[in-house]
Amino acid sequence: MPLRKLPVWLAHPLRWQRLPVPWAAVVRGALAAGPLLAAGIGAGRPEAGVLAALGAMLAGVNDRPGTRRTGIVHVGLPALAGAAGLLLGGAAAVVLPVWWVLPVIFAVGLVSGSVSTAGPVSSAAGVQLMVTTVIGMGMPLPGTPWFKALCFLAGAAWLLLLRLVLRSPRPAGGALDGERAALAVVFEALADALAAVGGPGAVPARRRLTAALDRADEALRLHRLLRRRVTDEELLLTERFDAATALCEASVALLWEGRSLPPRIVEGPRRLAAAIRTGGSPGALPAPESSTAARAAFDRALLRAALAFDRTAPQVSSPAEVESVAPPRVRRRMLSAPGRRYGARVAVCVTASAAVALALRAGHWYWLPATAAFLVKPDLGPLFSRVVNRFAGTAVGVLVFAGATAALSGGHWWPVFIAGAAGALVPVASRHYALQTAVVTLLVLSFVWVGGDTQAAGNRLADTAIACAIVLLAGHLPRLVDPAARVGLRLAAALRRTEAYLGHVLAAPAGEGAGERMALRRAAYQALGEARAAAETVRAELPAQRARITDWAPLVAAAERIVDAATACAVRMEHGAPRPSAREAAEVTGAITALADALDGRADGAPPELTTTPECETLADVVAELHRIREVTMR
Repeated sequence: MPLRKLPVWLAHPLRWQRLPVPWAAVVRGALAAGPLLAAGIGAGRPEAGVLAALGAMLAGVNDRPGTRRTGIVHVGLPALAGAAGLLLGGAAAVVLPVWWVLPVIFAVGLVSGSVSTAGPVSSAAGVQLMVTTVIGMGMPLPGTPWFKALCFLAGAAWLLLLRLVLRSPRPAGGALDGERAALAVVFEALADALAAVGGPGAVPARRRLTAALDRADEALRLHRLLRRRVTDEELLLTERFDAATALCEASVALLWEGRSLPPRIVEGPRRLAAAIRTGGSPGALPAPESSTAARAAFDRALLRAALAFDRTAPQVSSPAEVESVAPPRVRRRMLSAPGRRYGARVAVCVTASAAVALALRAGHWYWLPATAAFLVKPDLGPLFSRVVNRFAGTAVGVLVFAGATAALSGGHWWPVFIAGAAGALVPVASRHYALQTAVVTLLVLSFVWVGGDTQAAGNRLADTAIACAIVLLAGHLPRLVDPAARVGLRLAAALRRTEAYLGHVLAAPAGEGAGERMALRRAAYQALGEARAAAETVRAELPAQRARITDWAPLVAAAERIVDAATACAVRMEHGAPRPSAREAAEVTGAITALADALDGRADGAPPELTTTPECETLADVVAELHRIREVTMR
């Protein structure tokens, strides 16, 4: 039966991401955990090899495509959190009686879950903190807590060194090759978005453009963070990113107008992308045709881009002088309602799993709570899908390892070959959670075999089944986990960022504050992307777990259109459209705040209706979308 004919909750565990094979990452994986395990065995310190290989394995899970500097952050920060977890767990195991580790696990779970809501890197750091704390407490390996933490860090550092040395073929661009590639992707996504204007693929193309802009922004920010001296090349690239940001804003206004564009308009950004990749000139760009306010804004932004590409020396002396790189004022807060709720969920699930494991087998109890820590992560997909894929992947890994044990046992070195082969598969296995679980299970069973636990395979499968049952049970507790609240809180946060963006658009004088406006717009779109991802996850939950409003997609789409309309509003006002009065602006932004309050529970009942129609036509589109999102909320 085709997947599209199955219920969403049943089809989700079978979905497979089709991605190119990252050969450089495959080579890095093969040279990471296996050789480190072999080095520990050869040096007569197998426990050091196990801990270093564990650090390399978890670093390999976070080894995703990106620039060298994003790799340092995406791999390095979770590794530091993992080392801190080993240090804390090892110290707690030394000074506390066995059952007194449970309050420590609960406290770490609260922190881990709260940290995880701040973003993808923080999520990886949070789960590593939780998992390594449990391993430090329960994995019986000799050595002081400091020694274990340093071995773990050494393994992660080895993978990071391999990442810096073994990379995919580098494009032209020297030290800024990755940042140039990220910016080129922005211009290519811009061209695709312009080609889709007026068609059904316009909104998805805009979403891809926003994501590409966020990745390029992150790459440039991290480059500045990890360098002491700013070069002219970096300043020129920052100016070109600024030009790309202005073009993207104008493209959103064109998307809102919905008029198909001639192919020559699409060709301009493609030439800019090619110039970024090759370091050459973009050549002749399309002639201006300012028939509408959005076209006038695009033509002006394209002229600005042409001047930025024509310059060989930067006009600014610091990236801070470029408007579009001004940091947004909106910051995530770990102590928000989603953070507290998820922290409580992690704490309850992992602590309950640890208590059951201690009661069953106090000597090797770490697997069960560590499994629960991975299972409880909502960014890995719907709960049912996570549980099914986790158990299936563990079962496959245990069976493969049992077969290898029967065929290869008789020495100390065969787990090294298993770890090397499985390490090479880690980058490929990321396309499906069950496959990733199977590969990680092979790695961990190799580690514990070398560490002295030669009867681990059967117990691991039983522990995984128990962890799945605990997390599945906790996932249906109404006060602890509410899918509706999860989506509603994220959508409310997105609406508040939308209100901040629209408020700035309506309050800032024409031609001023463009940098902050663009930063706020990106923050609003990013929050909407998170809300959309949460809505898609809820849609694939079990039928009994779904919220009263089962289809959140219309709400998220309406909120996105408010940001699109606000962008078009800003463009029109910059080209002479009348500005709304303070009263009209306050009414519209207040209506958005009321919608957010209704979604996150700060206000009881339905949001109040916006009864007045602003006299200013510039706000007409925003008001229309507000009426539409209120109608969807009332269903």
